[in-house]
Amino acid sequence: KSQQSRKKIKISSMCTVFAESEVISLIAEGQAKEDIVRGLHEAISNRICSMANRLRLENIITLTGGVAKNIGMVRALKKRLKAKVYVPDEPQIVGALGVAIAARKIVYSE
Repeated sequence: KSQQSRKKIKISSMCTVFAESEVISLIAEGQAKEDIVRGLHEAISNRICSMANRLRLENIITLTGGVAKNIGMVRALKKRLKAKVYVPDEPQIVGALGVAIAARKIVYSE
């Protein structure tokens, strides 16, 4: 939906409870859902980037988990990170796959 946004809306709160209140107010004002979702994507990507900037980032970043299936979120992160964002074909299973590989090594003493 955020790809269809026509208006930039800023969600200023970092706290999820206050952000939820902001979203409820925006809905009550009649703001378009697409614009609200875009605002949420941008707010979340800003928060992620502020935390990531404390680390030494590489030129390619892999995004995993279910959120990586959210095209609007991926676009917001790509725009903000200024790095290539790689999304695996099935990003939601990457964590489980890693645990399975680690467990196999333990079980078979590899």
